[in-house]
Parts: sequence; C-alpha cells; structure tokens
Amino acid sequence: MSGYRFRWRVLLVVSLFCLEGYCQSKKPELLFSENFDDTLNLGLWRAEIEPVGESAVYTRDGQLILNTAGGVTVWFTQKLEGNIRIEYDWTVLVEGEENDRLSDLNQFWMATDPRNANLYTRSGKFEDYDSLSLYYVGFGGNSNTTTRFRKYHGNGEKPLLQEFKDKEHLLKPNHRYHIKIKVEDGRTTFSVDDNVIFDWNDKSPLRQGYFAFRSTASRHAIDHFRVWKSL
Repeated sequence: MSGYRFRWRVLLVVSLFCLEGYCQSKKPELLFSENFDDTLNLGLWRAEIEPVGESAVYTRDGQLILNTAGGVTVWFTQKLEGNIRIEYDWTVLVEGEENDRLSDLNQFWMATDPRNANLYTRSGKFEDYDSLSLYYVGFGGNSNTTTRFRKYHGNGEKPLLQEFKDKEHLLKPNHRYHIKIKVEDGRTTFSVDDNVIFDWNDKSPLRQGYFAFRSTASRHAIDHFRVWKSL
C-alpha cells in the first residue's frame, strides 16, 4: 500500500472515530461563577474603601455595586494561577446620583505583595497600591480621557506599556461592557466587547496572584463574573 493511501485511510478512521463521539476537544474548565444574587460573600470578596464622603459596596438586583466618593478596590480572594480567563459585565452608571461620574472602569490582576503575605492592608486610596506586583488596566481613567495598561513591579515602578486617548477606546455612559482578561503562557490580553484592546507578551510574566475590581469617585454595576482555567 502506498504511503498516500495509508495516510488517507488513517485520516478516515480518525474522522469516523470522532463522529462516533470518542474524540473530545479540550475545553476551558469553569473555576468560579458569581452572579451577585445574594448578600456579598465576605469570604470571597473583600472591599477596601477610601474613607471619603458617602461610599459603599453592596449587591443589588443581581449586581455588585461600587458607589464611592473616593477610591475603592474589591478583591476576589481566591488566588489564580497558570493559564486563566476572567470575564464579567461592567456598567458605569451615570443617572444623576451623587457619586455618578463617567470614569475609571479599572482592574488589577495577578496581584501580589512582595513584602507581605497579607494582601489586604490598604485603604482604597490608589497610591497605596503602588508597592504591589500586578497588571493594571485603567479603562476611561482621568475623567474618561485615557485608557492605559501598566505593569506594577512591586517596587513603586509602574511603567506605562500601552495607551489610548481616542473616543473609540473611552467609556460610554450606562453601556454594559463585556470584559475579558486572558493570561496564557506569558501573554496577557484585555478585551472589551470581544475586541482586544491590549495584548502583551511579557518576558517576565506574572503567573499567579489575585484579581480586583478597581475604581474611584464614581458608581458602577458589575455582574456575571466568571473565572476559567484555559487548557
């Protein structure tokens, strides 16, 4: 039998084998799912709220609400490692309430504190986090004039890696954004509504750490939080 016919028959057998349901493609494993249907689980979420004005973090109508006059960080307290995908929906609320401001749909991921095993020691003020090691995206920061991607090195250095200032990369009021973050084999991406905004191949990648929602002086609604393990 010629090599060509042999390869063709092998491919045919494999195809029939798969059609019978014996081939299983690797699918991402869902590690965690949160719809914020109940009172905020303080074992899984920890809020650090800057003591400024009238501020609160709570759940309402199946959403996590960040309603703060100053800075706020809400940590997901389960450590993440390896290849992962994080997804959630996020709306910046602008409806005339006291803290409403179109700004700061921000997030940390793969965050650790090089000097303290206890990560949760900060006040919620943005500068308090400069000593952490992490990836950071500030979507619509600085009163919705910038969208920036940084890597914090854990020593106060936090170089700007990529930046946008055009309208297409800034926030729209009351729009439900679908955010997707991937960390895979040294590469991390940040996507908005299935469009990749930032894509970074890191020569010294952060391979484990914690995720947090981050904002300041504004009101936000977050839901459908998911964490997947990429295979």
